[in-house]
Amino acid sequence: MAMAMSDSGASRLRRQLESSGFEAQLYVKQLSQQSDGDRDLQEHRQRIQALAEETAQNLKRNVYQNYRQFIETAREISYLESEMYQLSHLLTEQKSSLESIPLTLLPAAAAAAGAAAAAGAEEGGGGGGPGGREHFRGSAGFFPGHAGAARDGQSAGEEGKQRTLTTLLEKVEGCRHLLETPGQYLVYNGDLVEYEADHMAQLQRVHGFLMNDCLLVATWLPQRRGMYRYNALYPLDRLAVVNVKDNPPMKDMFKLLMFPESRIFQAENAKIKREWLEVLEETKRALGEKRRREQEEAAAPRGPPHVSSQATNPFEEEDEEEEPTSPEVEEKVDLSMEWIQELPEDLDVCIAQRDFEGAVDLLDKLNHYLEGKPCPPPVKELRAKVDERVRQLTEVLVFELSPDRSLRGGPKATRRAVSQLIRLGQCTKACELFLRNRAAAVHTAIRQLRIEGATLLYIHKLCHVFFTSLLETAREFETDFAGTNSGCYSAFVVWARSAMGMFVDAFSKQVFDSKESLSTAAECVKVAKEHCQQLGDIGLDLTFIIHALLVKDIQGALHSYKEIIIEATKHRNSEEMWRRMNLMTPEALGKLKEEMKSCGVSNFEQYTGDDCWVNLSYTVVAFTKQTMGFLEEALKLYFPELHMVLLESLVEIILVAVQHVDYSLRCEQDPEKKAFIRQNASFLYETVLPVVEKRFEQGVGKPAKQLQDLRNASRLIRVNPESTTSVV
Repeated sequence: MAMAMSDSGASRLRRQLESSGFEAQLYVKQLSQQSDGDRDLQEHRQRIQALAEETAQNLKRNVYQNYRQFIETAREISYLESEMYQLSHLLTEQKSSLESIPLTLLPAAAAAAGAAAAAGAEEGGGGGGPGGREHFRGSAGFFPGHAGAARDGQSAGEEGKQRTLTTLLEKVEGCRHLLETPGQYLVYNGDLVEYEADHMAQLQRVHGFLMNDCLLVATWLPQRRGMYRYNALYPLDRLAVVNVKDNPPMKDMFKLLMFPESRIFQAENAKIKREWLEVLEETKRALGEKRRREQEEAAAPRGPPHVSSQATNPFEEEDEEEEPTSPEVEEKVDLSMEWIQELPEDLDVCIAQRDFEGAVDLLDKLNHYLEGKPCPPPVKELRAKVDERVRQLTEVLVFELSPDRSLRGGPKATRRAVSQLIRLGQCTKACELFLRNRAAAVHTAIRQLRIEGATLLYIHKLCHVFFTSLLETAREFETDFAGTNSGCYSAFVVWARSAMGMFVDAFSKQVFDSKESLSTAAECVKVAKEHCQQLGDIGLDLTFIIHALLVKDIQGALHSYKEIIIEATKHRNSEEMWRRMNLMTPEALGKLKEEMKSCGVSNFEQYTGDDCWVNLSYTVVAFTKQTMGFLEEALKLYFPELHMVLLESLVEIILVAVQHVDYSLRCEQDPEKKAFIRQNASFLYETVLPVVEKRFEQGVGKPAKQLQDLRNASRLIRVNPESTTSVV
């Protein structure tokens, strides 16, 4: 009862969704009003989902059935059309023969025509003339009494056909592998012109080579006369030939159908078109009969081997022992099973429906079945068909991973195509395409970032987008390529370095090329380092790469800011009056004390006087704050490659102040100002320089001998303040 109600509800729902006046928004609105709660909506959702899955299965089934019917119909049409052509040709030949000779001479003419047909068959077996169409069709088929002579000539010319095939295919670039197929020979060939199927526009000149089991299409090379380039290879059992009715100026055309594509070719004239249609159908029919015979022979039980009597063969026991290794006793492979017979068509359907997993499952099933079995000609032919489908499947999977496809969905969107390529044994190609796809995705994500007014805000967004993408790519790569060869991981490391270069280009363009302050640059580099360290969670350390890529830009920033400080210090030195600072208000004095304390000068209280006076020069105080600020920001940018750059910059900045104090002390004649200069020199040498040296050692992890030497040189001034020689 419940089952009947469920079926009736499903059919009612299907009719409602299929109605012509169905509106999704109105339907959802009514459903929401009528439902009692979330449970009803969930049940209704499940019913709609089940209906959708059923519809999808029916659609797949109909597509497959229609495809098979289309192939069968096209095949029957081609057979009927070929028979009509042959019948028309036969009637025309007989009519012309009867009209051209008297009735009394008809028997003699028939005998002469039979002999000419036999001679023509022998000449056609040798490869034909040099005119470009090597196939010759005589009249032997119209005179049954001479058919045996034609067959004898064809058998004698098999070796000549093979030589002709080898000679012709040497003129086609990229088809050497065709020469390795045993028993393959050339049946017919000629020039054609290919037209576009939809608008009938001329595309290119081609040359067709019809073999006994396939059709090779090669494009014409205009710069190399008589040479062609390989274009496509179509097995005859998957090919349908359709005549195209003449519609002037489009005439002498025929169409080749290869699911899921079709191509239209134009012959030189109506006679050559008729020859193409006839020989294609005859070759297809002969190939089908040959393969049916091979399958029947493979399925038939093998009789016992012939054993000679003991009287005529005294070595009978030795022959019986050697018999299992004789090449005549060859194990047969059963290819008559339905799933093997339909395997090429099933692969075409899977590729057309984008069922990549199903296609690879079929290939695995075939490989497992043929594993350890011999490889007779029927198996080789099956392998050739399957290899062509594998090539098509690989091309589709490669296109799925190409950057031209949509890059949305993140790295997981590529998992399906990558996993199937790995199953097909294309691990290296899968790795290359995956990384190329992700590189395009990262590049697109960086380009789509909006450049905000605040540099630090943009860098935060840039680091989040880039390092998140890199982390997701690394995790997806580890998932997809787990268990593969280690070379893929090396390729990922190389790709990561390339991606980091892309990130640093965008980073440097925004931070360093725009001449941001050193503090802003230091904050941006700090943010990039913090994001880079997050990759250590998955065992990927790229910190050294970002250091190597940023070192030149940071050196340039340090050098530029050093020059700014030196110019500012020299400018203040030129206006130096050696007077005490008056900050006017206690608030200003308290603020200065906090600033000096943040710079590391803890004993600044001893340099303050009554009220708001400071017993130091404005030049020395400004120099102290600017130098300590430069050191703090530079330490945020520090890594070992910048050690000497930072140290040399500090020494150059300090030397400017040291030289100015030394010069002023030697040149000043006023005793009060001279005492004030000594007090500033004492603050500079005994307070500021030790603080700089200590902070540098804390930030770098080791002392700086250059700073120690610079501080020790200040003793000369205290020992001999009247000297007129420079201490530097």
